[in-house]
Amino acid sequence: MAYVNNTRTASPALSSEVGGIFKSIKVALERRAVFSRTVRELNGLTDRELADLGISRVSIRDVAAQAAYGY
Repeated sequence: MAYVNNTRTASPALSSEVGGIFKSIKVALERRAVFSRTVRELNGLTDRELADLGISRVSIRDVAAQAAYGY
């Protein structure tokens, strides 16, 4: 009697692609946390403290984006 046994394994390309997706999500969440923390900390400063740093209240989100995302 003959039979066929076919076992499939995940290809390395697929597993590395899935790993890459999770890494991208992790990096995005970390950057978002930096952005949120920076906005929160800068919003906690007085206008005088912001002026000493050369930051206007209107530009807080821009400064946070620069800190978190580099733009």
